[in-house]
Amino acid sequence: MSNGQPFPPLWLAWVGERTLPLETVWFKYLRRFGVDHWYRFVKQRLHWTLPNLRTPEQSERWSDLMPLMSWQLWLARDLVVENVLPWQSATINLTAGRVAQSMLSVLVDIGTPAKMPKQRGKSPGWEKGKVRTKAPCYPTVKKRVSRRKKYSRLVI
Repeated sequence: MSNGQPFPPLWLAWVGERTLPLETVWFKYLRRFGVDHWYRFVKQRLHWTLPNLRTPEQSERWSDLMPLMSWQLWLARDLVVENVLPWQSATINLTAGRVAQSMLSVLVDIGTPAKMPKQRGKSPGWEKGKVRTKAPCYPTVKKRVSRRKKYSRLVI
């Protein structure tokens, strides 16, 4: 840096009932750094925000799966054979993204508990006499951007 310091100053703020020691605030800041990256990973690679779920209970269940999937990827690091894409270099310590990219080999070895798919053909369609009901609608939560009111100038 030009002023002789190795790093620019870092401004930290704490809002709460009591004042915490600076070391505690610093450790909280360092913890936040890892949490932010985890949220980015589950949104982009594990598709946390992709499904359009109808009820809050479904959304909560889907959100409860995210940490479990992260742990599953972390625990599978030693089981996967790294699948390197042409533009990637091989690494020794696999990240969660690289493990997710290479999970196909583990899933093929494990197999699936699902039944074989049914043969193609004409669908039987809707059952005779079954009453059709619309799915329940829930209010959409929208974030509104509040804008400053424009005031007209007073001309005297």
